[in-house]
Amino acid sequence: MTRRGTRKIRIKDIYVGGDSKIAVQSMTNTDTRDVEATLHQIRALMVAGCDIIRCAVPDMEAAEALKEITRQIPIPVVADIHFDYRLALKSIENGISKLRINPGNIGGNDKVRLLADACKEKGIPIRIGVNSGSLEKDILAKYGRVTPEGLVESAMRHVELLESHNFHDIIISIKSSDVMTMMNSYRLLSDTVDYPLHLGVTEAGTPWRGTIKSSIGIGGLLSEGIGDTIRVSLTGDSIDEIKVGREILKATGHLKEGIEFVSCPTCGRTQIDLIGIANQVEEALKDSKKNIKVAVMGCVVNGPGEAREADIGIAGGNGVGLIFKKGLIIKKVKEEELVDALLEEIDKM
Repeated sequence: MTRRGTRKIRIKDIYVGGDSKIAVQSMTNTDTRDVEATLHQIRALMVAGCDIIRCAVPDMEAAEALKEITRQIPIPVVADIHFDYRLALKSIENGISKLRINPGNIGGNDKVRLLADACKEKGIPIRIGVNSGSLEKDILAKYGRVTPEGLVESAMRHVELLESHNFHDIIISIKSSDVMTMMNSYRLLSDTVDYPLHLGVTEAGTPWRGTIKSSIGIGGLLSEGIGDTIRVSLTGDSIDEIKVGREILKATGHLKEGIEFVSCPTCGRTQIDLIGIANQVEEALKDSKKNIKVAVMGCVVNGPGEAREADIGIAGGNGVGLIFKKGLIIKKVKEEELVDALLEEIDKM
């Protein structure tokens, strides 16, 4: 699969766009003014695989807190600003690596120029964030409702504003809670600009529903070669956003690091506690960095053959199970020893 060509933009020590890896982002839900709580959450997200972190900056105290946060956090920290350009200027001063704004609500053309100049001086890119819930009234009136064409028109209005100040280190997001609106908006935008695109289904919902919507929207676009950074928005633990985001990248072939886990859905031939075993194996390997494919199958007759592309796996029968590599059986063990035997073999790989 070929990614659509976008320009490459530097964010601190990483690049997005072009042939750079697709970055997984999240956003803290701590009070940014609580520095210790925010640092604790960011560090946990980094362990999970977060590449870029965004923090809300609702007031000057939060902007000041970024000085210590950016000092201690090695990954790029993004300041999320609405309405007040002074918060953005202070965040820039305090070490952020990227600024997320809606240029149309930041305080007028002169204020946008100040931010563009400040970001240019420090090499800080700006993400233009357009959401379906905050589309300009004149665009809503023009199209009668939220449409992909209206969302793209809004984004391009902001792009042209930054470009008028000779600012071109731009990343664009154009999110909607409606999956098809989101996908069609990004398709249209991808045909319009070569700036890197940050993908997301906004307000996607709880981990169950939000994972489904995000997998379709983000994964669908990635499979078409569209997208340079992603954020899975879930009403829940931010760690889950990173886990789901990384699994979407794995499923679309953009991430090779870590375990790829496959298991069969069970059927009437299943004679072992396949669901329990699959959950045990998945939990045991959740933090593994090994680049292998692991299969947990329920049928000793067909399992190894059905999962022959797996690097290693197990298949269960009546009280016993087989361990196989690349479809070839290497060991037969008791059912109660299956998980430990599999993990032992994986440790050797």
